[in-house]
Amino acid sequence: MTALSNSNIDSTPNASGVNPLFIWGVTAVAALGGLLFGFDTAIISGALPFLRAQFELNAFMQGWVVSSILLGCGAGALVAGRLSNPFGRKNLLIVCALFFALAGIGTGLANSVHWLIIFRILGGVAVGIAAMVSPMYIAEISPANIRGRLVTMYQLAIVCGILLAFVSGYLLSGLGDASWRWMFISQAVPALAFLLALFFVPESPRWLAMKNRYNEASIILESVGGKAHADQEIEQIKTSLNQVDTVSWKILLHKENLKIILIGVTVAVFSQITGINSILYYAPIIFERAGAGMDAALLQTLGIGLTNFLFTLVAIWLIDKTGRRSLLLGGTLLMALFLAILAVCFNAKILQGPWIFLCLMGYIAAFAATLGPVTWVYLSEVFPNRIRAQALSIATLALWLANFAATFTFPMLLSSIGDAATMALNGILCLIFFVFIILKLHETKGKSLEAIQQENQT
Repeated sequence: MTALSNSNIDSTPNASGVNPLFIWGVTAVAALGGLLFGFDTAIISGALPFLRAQFELNAFMQGWVVSSILLGCGAGALVAGRLSNPFGRKNLLIVCALFFALAGIGTGLANSVHWLIIFRILGGVAVGIAAMVSPMYIAEISPANIRGRLVTMYQLAIVCGILLAFVSGYLLSGLGDASWRWMFISQAVPALAFLLALFFVPESPRWLAMKNRYNEASIILESVGGKAHADQEIEQIKTSLNQVDTVSWKILLHKENLKIILIGVTVAVFSQITGINSILYYAPIIFERAGAGMDAALLQTLGIGLTNFLFTLVAIWLIDKTGRRSLLLGGTLLMALFLAILAVCFNAKILQGPWIFLCLMGYIAAFAATLGPVTWVYLSEVFPNRIRAQALSIATLALWLANFAATFTFPMLLSSIGDAATMALNGILCLIFFVFIILKLHETKGKSLEAIQQENQT
C-alpha cells in the first residue's frame, strides 16, 4: 500500500461512513492534474500578446498557436483510453506529470513558431490524459453521496490553474520580450509537485477489481468508508463487471451503450462550443478590442480567473444538493443571457464603462457554477464500469476536438463576422444545449455508479 493508507492516517469513518482524511487527501492529489490542465491551457492568454509581436502572427497563426495544444489533448485522450485499463490510472498520471514538466520547459525555450507548436502539442497530450484519468480516478474511489463534490474538486483545481496562469502572466509581463518564456517555464514547478505527490496515493479500487485484485481493492475501499462500505462496493462492482466479458467496438456500438456514449459526447461538445475557452484564451485580446491597453487587459483577465475560481466553489456547494441536470439547465440559460447582452453591447458600440467586463464576469460565473464542473462529473459517472475508460476516452476526444474547432476559429470569426455576431452565435448554441438537456439527460445525483448503469440500460 501507499502512504495514504490505513496504516498511515486515521481511517475511522465519520458519522456518514466516510473517512474524510483519506478520501480528501487522495482527491487533492489527483486533482493536481486539473491544476496543470488549467495552467497549461490558460498560460497562452498572457503570453499571446508577446508571441503575436515577436513572431508577427496573423489571425490564422494566432488561432493555430493557441489551439495546437488541443490537438495534443485529443491524442492524449486516445492514449489514455487505450492504456488506462492495461496499465492503471495512477501510472498514466505519473507519465502525465512528466509530460507537463517537459512541455513547459520546452515551450519556454522554443526559438521558432514550429518548436513552440510542437511543445504545445506535447503539453496537450498531458492535458488530455489528465482530463480523462483524473476525474475517472476520483469517481472510482469516491462514495456515491459525495462523489459529485469530490469530482468537482477536479474542476476547482482546473480553475485554480487558470487563475495561477493569469496571475503568472500578469506578474511576469514586466520582464520584457522574454516574458512569455518564463510564463511557460514556470509550469515545471507544479508539474514536479504533482509527480512526487502521486507516489503517495493508491490505485483505483475499480481498476484493481477489473484485474481480479479484489483484496487490494477492498483494503482501499475500507480506507474510504469502512468494512461495510467495502463489502457492499465490492459486490456491486463484481455484478457490474460480470455483465460483460470483454470490451470491443461491437460492445461499444451496442444499442444500449451507443445511446449513452452519444449523450456523453454531446454534453462534452456543447461544454466547449458555447464559447468558454475562446473567452478564457483570448481574454486580453477581447479587452483590447473593447478599448483597453495591454496592461489593463491583463489586469482585467485576472478578474476572469478570480470569478472562475469563486463560482466553482459555489458549484461544489450545490452539485450534491441541486443535482447535475438542474445546474446544467440554469447555467445554459444564464450563459445565453450574458452572451446576448455582450452581442448588443458590441453591436451598439457600448464599449466604454464596465459593461463588457461585467457581462464577461457574469458569463464566466454562470459557466463556473454549472457547465464547467458538471460536465466532468457527469462524464465520469454516467458510463458503465466495463466500458468507462473507452467511452470516456471517446467523449474526451470529442471535447478536445470541439475545443480546437472553437478556439482555432475564434480570431477568424472576430475578423470576419465581428464581435457581436460571434457572441450571438455562442448564445444560440447555449439555447440548443438547453433543449437537449431537457430531452435527454437523467439526474445522477446520489446514485452509485452501478445504479446509474442499470438506469441507463432500462
